[in-house]
Amino acid sequence: MISMVMVAVGVYARLLKHAEAAMACLAVDPAILLVVVGVLTFLITFCGCVGSLRENICLLQTFSVCLTIIFLLQLAAGALGFVFSDKARGKVSEIINGAIVHYRDDLDLQNLIDFGQKEFSCCGGVSYKDWSQNMYFNCTATNPSRERCSVPFSCCLHDADQAVINTMCGHGMQARGYLEASAFIHTNGCIDKLVNWTHSNLFLLGGITLGLALPQLVGIVLARLLINQIRDQVKLQLYNQQHRADPWS
Repeated sequence: MISMVMVAVGVYARLLKHAEAAMACLAVDPAILLVVVGVLTFLITFCGCVGSLRENICLLQTFSVCLTIIFLLQLAAGALGFVFSDKARGKVSEIINGAIVHYRDDLDLQNLIDFGQKEFSCCGGVSYKDWSQNMYFNCTATNPSRERCSVPFSCCLHDADQAVINTMCGHGMQARGYLEASAFIHTNGCIDKLVNWTHSNLFLLGGITLGLALPQLVGIVLARLLINQIRDQVKLQLYNQQHRADPWS
């Protein structure tokens, strides 16, 4: 049920977008990610649910194998993230830079970036000048955009007493130096903030990972137990049929 809701929300969000924007940032579209995760979740849980209700060994094996693969991929991703931290950092940087390029192309992506910059009090990937990669915020003299050399409003420092958000507070900030710009916006990039947050919340992340892994392990064990029970029942039925057919038994 949850996976069907995820797919419905993802498809609805996708249909609301313009076709040009949809093609421009297909790889970083949160709606597409929601649809893909929802479809995969539905297929896997369908195999487990129907397989257990109908006592279908094939579906149960598919369910068990898929959960095992997902569990192993999670372990591998966590191990590789620690072992190859520099490469993982480079991949995160690549994803963030790609999101910056397509910031104005996708409203969902735009809201996601703004949320991240507000929560982590950061701006851009490495620094606030990374926003020059976006065609609207590009700081070259030939850029005709009104947002030339600016940064999104989510980079700005906000007062607690400020009732109305000034969406133009980041105007022209890329043309200023770090010290001058730091009086108005967050100049530190989101990559370092994200890495520091990860290091500071290792126990929380470990607890979340364990909470996700335990149901998967339980599902794998229960699926294997049910498969073994079904096979034992089939063997018992075949044994009884053979002995009923034997006139000397």
